[in-house]
Amino acid sequence: MEPTLTQIFGTGTTRLASGATTPSSGLFIPDTALQAAGLATPSAASAEGHFVALALNAKSYLTQTNFDANTDQSLLMADGYASFTTRGTTNYRVDQITLSLAKIDTSGTIDPDSY
Repeated sequence: MEPTLTQIFGTGTTRLASGATTPSSGLFIPDTALQAAGLATPSAASAEGHFVALALNAKSYLTQTNFDANTDQSLLMADGYASFTTRGTTNYRVDQITLSLAKIDTSGTIDPDSY
């Protein structure tokens, strides 16, 4: 079973119809941004498909070049190495996107507020 939007993005996540209003404030990402990353039909896509589109959009800006030029940028994304694996009897290609988080060294935990 595909992971749900809530499982991937957190409690309260929901798919909104065009023109819908929300009961609370939050982050809204329009379908056009997801489509620009290659997600053909966001309204029918899986939560994982949404996540991959967000990751690809982020990776296009969070580059090493931008990281080096902007000391306020704390995240860096890059392609990893493709590999292959077998699950059961089916062969899979495994693509990697690495996410590096940089902050002043004050603790050993990842805290979203630090970025």
